[in-house]
Amino acid sequence: MRFLRRLPALAAAALLACTGLAATPAAAQDTSAAAAPGFKAPFPCGQRWTYSHHSAEVRRALDFVRSDGGATAGAPVLASAAGTATRHSQPSGAGNYISIDHGGGWTTYYFHLNAFSVPSGASVAQGQQIGTTGSTGNSSGAHIHYEQLLNGVGQNIVIDGAGLPYPGSYHQAHLTSTNGCGGGGGTPFNTWGSGVNVRADARLNAPVVTTLAGPTAVRVVCQKQGDTVNAEGYTNNWWSKLRDQNGFISNIYISHPDAKLPGVPNC
Repeated sequence: MRFLRRLPALAAAALLACTGLAATPAAAQDTSAAAAPGFKAPFPCGQRWTYSHHSAEVRRALDFVRSDGGATAGAPVLASAAGTATRHSQPSGAGNYISIDHGGGWTTYYFHLNAFSVPSGASVAQGQQIGTTGSTGNSSGAHIHYEQLLNGVGQNIVIDGAGLPYPGSYHQAHLTSTNGCGGGGGTPFNTWGSGVNVRADARLNAPVVTTLAGPTAVRVVCQKQGDTVNAEGYTNNWWSKLRDQNGFISNIYISHPDAKLPGVPNC
């Protein structure tokens, strides 16, 4: 799967004009970089997305699509750092998009949104939803086109303090989000039971990643619906993704009375 997004020369020029950015070579870097914000992935905690870069993309963009079995279209788009959000629309190019001014010359862009979740001029926190993933503008499939700029110059994208590679196609590199996971990454819970299998996905036939020998303190990064599990008179189709075990267990085995855990985002 490879979605081709090419901003025609005129559309690119229009985009640069409306955003006040100077046209620069794709590989251009600002060597006088101020301290960057602690950028996180532009999608929710625990979700795994693949990404790619094409030489015709403006500046140093990466395009993200989900690779964990979840739907890309309609998925929440999150602020990768705190700042002031501004809405934009460019039907012939970037579609509906948001720019966030993080101060110190740093800005991030989020193109092709299906819908906005915040008004123009809103102060947003890191991890706050700013829109939903779409395919508006010059796009052939739902994805998040994401950029980090310093003083209008595209920078190589850094997430969680590490620079990302720039693969030419999807499924060569993947990123699991820590955005919105909270302090320490994930919400603490305890499990019950013995011999509880942790699986690679929320399915009973998914490969077993590890087994919890007995009650265990775990950190849940997100939850999603999957196969229905029956145990000890309970039925539940919600599953929790465990941070440290890097896999899923049925919420039946989480020591909490609710089928869907409170305060835990959806995967």
